Amino acid sequence: QVQLVESGGGLVQPGGSLRLSCAASGSIFSIRLMGWYRQAPGKERELVASIGTGDNPNYANSVKGRFTASRDYAKNTVYLQMNSLKPEDTAVYYCNAELRGSSDVWRNYWGQGTQVTVSS
Repeated sequence: QVQLVESGGGLVQPGGSLRLSCAASGSIFSIRLMGWYRQAPGKERELVASIGTGDNPNYANSVKGRFTASRDYAKNTVYLQMNSLKPEDTAVYYCNAELRGSSDVWRNYWGQGTQVTVSS
């Protein structure tokens, strides 16, 4: 079984910073892409950032220049450094990975989500 386990969410004041982590574990043969999505109340889930293996990160326009995504390939982990946070960044953040596990089929996996709240 493959699991994505997230950590690092919480409450922060506007202008503050948080760092999210997501580790993929289990029977993993290959990872094609890892990234982050978010979903605010009453809104659809949206892409925040993604990193294809060996590629540069892609970012949503709303977070460019403030968020930085990175991967540790040895640890099957993706990070999201969030700086200059705004109230509109408040959402549940979900880790996403496209990977090939023991079934030898490429599949999309999701983490359980971590709450990020930006408020004074």
